[in-house]
Amino acid sequence: MSPELDREVPVLLVKVGHYPQSYSTLGVVRSLGRLGVPVHAMVEDRYTPTALSRYLARAVVRPSTGREPPGQLLAGITAAAQAVGRRSVAVATDDEAAVLLAEHAAELSPYLLLPPVAASLPRRLADKGGLYGLCRAHGVAAPHSGAAGSREELVVLARELGYPVVLKNLAPFARLRRPAVGHTTKVADEAELLAACPADGGVLVQEYLPAESAQDWFTHLCCGPGGTPLAVFTGRKYRSWPPDGGVTVRAAAEPNPELASLAAEFCRRIGYCGTADLDWRFDLRDGRYKLVDFNPRVGAQFRLFETVRGVDVVRALHLDRTGRPVPQGPQLERDFVVGQLDLMTSVASRSLPARLPRQPRRSRQRAWLSADDPVPALAEAARFGGRAVAHLARSTGTQARAALIRRAA
Repeated sequence: MSPELDREVPVLLVKVGHYPQSYSTLGVVRSLGRLGVPVHAMVEDRYTPTALSRYLARAVVRPSTGREPPGQLLAGITAAAQAVGRRSVAVATDDEAAVLLAEHAAELSPYLLLPPVAASLPRRLADKGGLYGLCRAHGVAAPHSGAAGSREELVVLARELGYPVVLKNLAPFARLRRPAVGHTTKVADEAELLAACPADGGVLVQEYLPAESAQDWFTHLCCGPGGTPLAVFTGRKYRSWPPDGGVTVRAAAEPNPELASLAAEFCRRIGYCGTADLDWRFDLRDGRYKLVDFNPRVGAQFRLFETVRGVDVVRALHLDRTGRPVPQGPQLERDFVVGQLDLMTSVASRSLPARLPRQPRRSRQRAWLSADDPVPALAEAARFGGRAVAHLARSTGTQARAALIRRAA
């Protein structure tokens, strides 16, 4: 069963930054395209996996790095929206796009149907320090955190929290323009801390919740005006890439009424409207769910979640923005896997289980493979293989140079 969407209203996937191998954008194209909604997507080039999907109405080639001036990025979004030819529902696939859409809603509203979220809220939620402040203000548990503006503050905060600690880029756009760390990074001591953050500022230092004493959960949801929950889903994260904190590569949809209520109530209190992806850690030591990240946009693994009525978060968004009711119903229980990245994580993290327990009644959602849309998986395999070969060549070259230096010494 699938909801009746308004096929006369198209969708535009809005993105900022260079990530051509995104399975979240492909998921949006397949989810809405299969129901007959015309989906247009901003892409880096015409050969990205998303651009090659049979369900994509149009690939709008608008490459960006995220380091461009805001005015230039906004002009690119406006041009893409105008190219669609009709006012369309906007779906942000990264934090920076969500921030721009909210802060420039008045300018973009002639071309895009946007959720009525407060202009400043997505930026505050995407900022790790801003999120921590909102959690404290609204009584939501979160790992103890602090923003470091200098290396001296970095050292002091890490000592106060106690090693190991987790380092994250603090704010949207900064992670693209001047990243403090390459990705979420766990450091064991001060030497690793200083090596991981050679530059001043722009980093969040966060309390580390030990893997043996915690469970990784997430909530994906779509809220209407005023933070009214339209669809709320919960699931467990079992593996990620990189292993210590990255994108989900193996997960399972698991109903968790307590967590669903916690996420929905937080969004209601802050008045959040639109799609969101929230990462939580359940701390087994005190029995509390602690909010780790709030991504004010569609999550990478959102296609893990769907109700028995055929509703996922982007379908809920389209229904809401076109004035249609969102059918309610329990979520399906199924698994999600990102093939090659899951294999890499399995090899790199031998302490984790090799696979999730399989249950006959559970279906499996794959990030890339799809019998009715095979070309994107082939394109991803080609790009992934090229990256793997390049990475291996760099590693081999580095090892060879090190060997030569040792021999010369």
